Amino acid sequence: MPRRLPKEQKGRTRRVSQFRNTSPPTFGTFVRPSPVKHGEEYEVKIEAVGSRGDGLTTINGFNIFVTGAKLGDKVKIRIMDIRGNYARALVVDKPERGAKI
Repeated sequence: MPRRLPKEQKGRTRRVSQFRNTSPPTFGTFVRPSPVKHGEEYEVKIEAVGSRGDGLTTINGFNIFVTGAKLGDKVKIRIMDIRGNYARALVVDKPERGAKI
């Protein structure tokens, strides 16, 4: 059922844009290929701590959140999940303190 106009606007017609509820055209966003592969293992040093308490490291500028790692740990990780601009990993092996990787 069409909406009724108030009495003082009876003679006017209401314009509706043909582009209503549409966003401007987009031409895609560039997502660089990740330098890590799902299931591969890497030896890294945890450089920071994420907001949820996960360890954070980078490989070629690609952020990796490591569950179960603490700041300063040198660990061997396995990539479990890769998203657009980050990856999630689990600790596979944690060497003794002071051991060189």
